[in-house]
Amino acid sequence: MTEADETSSQAGETGKLVDVILDEASIARSTPDVEHDRAVAIYDLIEENVFQPQGHPPSNYVLCLSVIEKKLVFEIKTEDGSTVVTHVLSLTPLRKIVKDYDLICQSYYEAIRTATPSQIEAIDMGRRGVHNEGSAILMERLNGKIGVDMATARRLFTLVYALHWKG
Repeated sequence: MTEADETSSQAGETGKLVDVILDEASIARSTPDVEHDRAVAIYDLIEENVFQPQGHPPSNYVLCLSVIEKKLVFEIKTEDGSTVVTHVLSLTPLRKIVKDYDLICQSYYEAIRTATPSQIEAIDMGRRGVHNEGSAILMERLNGKIGVDMATARRLFTLVYALHWKG
């Protein structure tokens, strides 16, 4: 690490995602609600994130997410398209939480059409709890590979959820 890198690191500077590309072959057809959540997650992720591949200087990065052979692939590139690093993660540790999240999302989307506000709020609290749990697992899986904060992990978990079922 150069002296400039150490200074940046000490000052709290970090990399940032400037684009997220989802592999279309990895995405299953989904409901309009899930499509909306995915679009919002990408927009919010690009607007505000902490994304720092370990061992690389702070920079603007492009993330290409895909699922290949039941593995989650994080291909990280520079803005000019040069590959920085590719991380391949097993989906096994996320499988149960994604399944739980899918079930509670289905309940939530049904509830917003027919349930009372207090019922919707209760289901949404459960949904957020499961989402936070999945985000924490994802942060754990990325530890030592890519530095992210909880808000970034939450948005990434939404995208992993969008990709997971097709893969």
